[in-house]
Amino acid sequence: MSSEVIAAARAIASIAHRGQTDKSGEPYIDHPRRIAERLNDPSQVAAAWLHDVIEDCGISAQDLAAAGIPGDVIDAVVLLTRSDEYTSDHYYASIRENPIALAVKLADIDDNTDEERLAKLDTETQERLREKYRAAIRALT
Repeated sequence: MSSEVIAAARAIASIAHRGQTDKSGEPYIDHPRRIAERLNDPSQVAAAWLHDVIEDCGISAQDLAAAGIPGDVIDAVVLLTRSDEYTSDHYYASIRENPIALAVKLADIDDNTDEERLAKLDTETQERLREKYRAAIRALT
């Protein structure tokens, strides 16, 4: 995979998440950036940039394909996209079977449970997120 694909993924995510903020009011794009920085494999890095664009930004898998994103990256992004059609057990089982999606999801959880980030949130939210991600780790491993 070329650096052009990673650059395209970063550009798509930057445009898609423009104006969005996280729970602590920080620019949302910092989240996929941090996840991408935790990974080395180019397919994983591209998927990290894109991991929330289908779920949160109205971008489709077809849009990603039209932008030249490779199928293995799109498949991982689709698996990382939560849907009401599937239970959490199905969601995590599917991610476990895809090495790109699994690496991105584990990096996502690491970022979401970073104590420095959690400290910016109220205590109730911190505890809810800690429990949510402990359960996710159990489901993924």
